[in-house]
Amino acid sequence: MTVTASRPRPRPDEVARVTSTAAELLEVLWGRASTAPASASQLRVLFILEHQEGINLRTLADSLASTPPSTSRLCDRLQAAGLVERVVSATSRREVRLYLSRRGRAFLDDLRIRREHELRAVLDRMPAAKRTALLTGLEAFCDTAASQIHHDADSSPRSA
Repeated sequence: MTVTASRPRPRPDEVARVTSTAAELLEVLWGRASTAPASASQLRVLFILEHQEGINLRTLADSLASTPPSTSRLCDRLQAAGLVERVVSATSRREVRLYLSRRGRAFLDDLRIRREHELRAVLDRMPAAKRTALLTGLEAFCDTAASQIHHDADSSPRSA
């Protein structure tokens, strides 16, 4: 799992493999932090709404690679839990825009605090130089991934 110092430029497939393993380990750590009243699918909805506030149901369904009826049921449950709000579009009464509620935002904030607590326990055991390298790489990854996600959402033919 360790990338050797003799390889200054790791190949994207090697980085993807290690990143995938890291994501799986994060899932285990985050599972320890979860008291979530939401399923994994519902959490995905909350994260998408946080980053694409006010999207419509069809765009959300596309983002989830799901069908509008299934996505609508997910949103029904999230709305019933007070985590999501539906607002009729100002331009079309037939279109509904989806937003995180105040409670939904508080839920995500609390979830992140608990997850970060679990991560700190691991990061505290890492040498400072490795933490610095990890931070630099993750910042670049987050910037690039967010840019790609927003580009994909903007160029989607159904998001118009």
